Amino acid sequence: MSLQLDTAAQNLLFRDARTANTFTTEPVTDEQVQAVYELVKYAPTAYNQQPLRIVLVRSAESRERLVGLMNEGNRAKTSTAPLVAILAADNEFHEELPVQFPAFPQAKEMLFSERPVREQSAAFNAALQVGYFILGVRAAGLAAGPMTGYNAEGINKEFFPEGDHSVLAVVNIGKAGENAWRDRSPRLPYDEVVTTV
Repeated sequence: MSLQLDTAAQNLLFRDARTANTFTTEPVTDEQVQAVYELVKYAPTAYNQQPLRIVLVRSAESRERLVGLMNEGNRAKTSTAPLVAILAADNEFHEELPVQFPAFPQAKEMLFSERPVREQSAAFNAALQVGYFILGVRAAGLAAGPMTGYNAEGINKEFFPEGDHSVLAVVNIGKAGENAWRDRSPRLPYDEVVTTV
């Protein structure tokens, strides 16, 4: 009763959604991915820095390179998903800040001139955007299978050789296939999470 989003949308995005482990062969189009991005790009990040970068792994050669860098338990589903996206943080996001955050264009030099500061901020804010992206995939009527079981150093070297990006997640995307879902794992109750001071 307290939420404005209708129940069907709540269920689509949260209650009925699961991490998918199998997918149908129905392709995921560039138009679908663009629609997801055009929705989730409006979600907030600090200083509007938007450090998330997305690499769509479509070619067979690129898929093979990626699968070899996934943990054993993630290889089969990564090799057969209709689309795989590598989600990474751009550690040089500050170059865009004068345009992306015109209210404080000096933020580029004043706050983010040092690489360790940028890396920390990029990792946090891009991780927020990973969550937004997963919700956007669900909003498109697709299933997402986000994973962190991979050789991060290998993916960074293989797909981001310039050294400016750091992988945060690999996400399989498509229509859910047979036996795609595990049972819902328990969630912590409100009283164990929320306190008032």
